[in-house]
Amino acid sequence: MIGEAEAVRLAKQLAEEKGWGWLDPPYATLRRRWFKPGGRWEILSNAAGMGPKVRVILDAQSGQV
Repeated sequence: MIGEAEAVRLAKQLAEEKGWGWLDPPYATLRRRWFKPGGRWEILSNAAGMGPKVRVILDAQSGQV
């Protein structure tokens, strides 16, 4: 299972590859499954500001988008 720092790094890397504007600070939330291990990370850039944001959802086990 990937941690918060790794999830944010992967989301930022994806945003840069796609040419999306990434602004700090990011906000990451782990949404766990009720009856199975794992879950998903929801990462939002520019969490403290107005304006454009990038939202990426990653599988918490594999890190896949």
